[in-house]
Amino acid sequence: MNKIPLTVAGAEQLRAELHRLKTVERPSVIEAIAEARSHGDLSENAEYDAAKERQGFIEGRIKEVEGTLSNAQIIDPALLDADGRCVFGATVELEDLDSGDTVTYQIVGEDEADIKKGKISVSSPVARALIGKYAGDVAEVQAPGGTREYELVDVRYV
Repeated sequence: MNKIPLTVAGAEQLRAELHRLKTVERPSVIEAIAEARSHGDLSENAEYDAAKERQGFIEGRIKEVEGTLSNAQIIDPALLDADGRCVFGATVELEDLDSGDTVTYQIVGEDEADIKKGKISVSSPVARALIGKYAGDVAEVQAPGGTREYELVDVRYV
């Protein structure tokens, strides 16, 4: 299986989620199933069906997170020496050449991407256009609304 790139912070978040799923969510759903079973006939028991469905979701998520962590390639952006080039884990400041707006993104793995927190997936169109570029370069991004041009103002490894 392919290695899955993760930042140190992203790996910690996944470990914390896995711990919560195993120590909090799993026991509570087992308790809910036991409670629903005590109500009698399981064939018409909506609580039992809902608890079993939730259990399936939790177990599936546990397997997914364990698989991601077992195949993770953890990259610490602070230890990178990319000579100013945009790489995985880098924090970039971009200027939209059409509007003049500036935005800051960190390029992270798919599991830790969150646009509201300024983290974009390494497989996103913006990140793919930026990888390998240096500060001062212009990247053309094929967006759903057409081609957009961004100037790479700064690249940091935080």
